[in-house]
Amino acid sequence: MNRSDLVAALADRAEVTRKDADAVVAAFAEIVAKGDEKVTIPGFLTFERTHRAARTARNPQTGEPLEIPAGFSAKVSAGSKLKQAVKGK
Repeated sequence: MNRSDLVAALADRAEVTRKDADAVVAAFAEIVAKGDEKVTIPGFLTFERTHRAARTARNPQTGEPLEIPAGFSAKVSAGSKLKQAVKGK
């Protein structure tokens, strides 16, 4: 399912226009992508921005050490209801 399919499904199920459903999807994506705080949908998903410390790695071809600067990464965790759905229960 791509974005337009998701917008169409949301519009049909929530009985709103596609324009309104698209605005909700865009707003949700913006909030999650901003990463200012942890976003949790109980039983479904949790989105969180995590900090990664600076570290030293090695170039696999030359063995030369490389300094990797500190940065951020995204962490997505599945909730209990999503895990049960995947198991087919």
